Amino acid sequence: MVTRLTTPQKVLAYSLLILLALFILFPIYFMGITSLKTVRDIYRVPSLLPINPTLQNYEQLIGTWKFLDAIKNSVIVAGLTTIISVFISSLAAYSLVRLKYRFRTWSARLILFSYLTPSSLLFIPLAVIIAQLGLANTHLGLIFVYLTFAAPLSTWLLMGFFRSIPFDLDEQAMVDGATRLGALFRIVLPLSAPGLISCAVFTFTGAWNELLLGLIFITSPELRTVPVQTNYLITGDTVRMGLVMAAAVVSAVPVMVLYFFAQRFVVQGLGAGSVKA
Repeated sequence: MVTRLTTPQKVLAYSLLILLALFILFPIYFMGITSLKTVRDIYRVPSLLPINPTLQNYEQLIGTWKFLDAIKNSVIVAGLTTIISVFISSLAAYSLVRLKYRFRTWSARLILFSYLTPSSLLFIPLAVIIAQLGLANTHLGLIFVYLTFAAPLSTWLLMGFFRSIPFDLDEQAMVDGATRLGALFRIVLPLSAPGLISCAVFTFTGAWNELLLGLIFITSPELRTVPVQTNYLITGDTVRMGLVMAAAVVSAVPVMVLYFFAQRFVVQGLGAGSVKA
């Protein structure tokens, strides 16, 4: 039974929604207008409107600081991390959900515990491993490090999605001649498309925004990712506020576009993953 709201209740509900929207959108608005201000306007003329709007912060960001190179590096690192993580996690989650073997439950728990381990505790052993593999100060090494945190989360999420798909579909596919991997790639993965997209979006966003490990494992200026390059806009106690806000706007655009096109699949994936999880 659907309960209809009275007029005062509607007014209250819409008022709260408007306040919530303003609360969420104001930092984004402030970031945008600050990126259009000169240094003088930022510190001497406090205003919620750009009095003398200018694109000099963006010109300096792209020209002097070569921020587009950082965007390219982040696309490479986050994109490859997402592809590899989703592929590996699909196999691992399918194994943990569909196959029966000893210590399967403990394996699933260990995967979750590995994700819950703080990255600040693991960067030293990871640095030693990366150095021994000869991958120090490379995008490949950074991708390897990101996978140690992205793959466990994706595996745990995909386990919920795979549980929502009836086991009978796998068995029918194998009766018709499909192999176990064939059943995975032809039946389970297509039906889990919203979940796969959700995991891909979360993985890409996490790799795109990660700063600590990027600072540790990347030292060459030409290999810096977006968060690392943005961090270097702050030198000592000097904060180039206009440049930092311009960098935040530019770095947020790719993720916003990604969420805009994937939002429907993300919502479906979260709903599907909650079933029998």
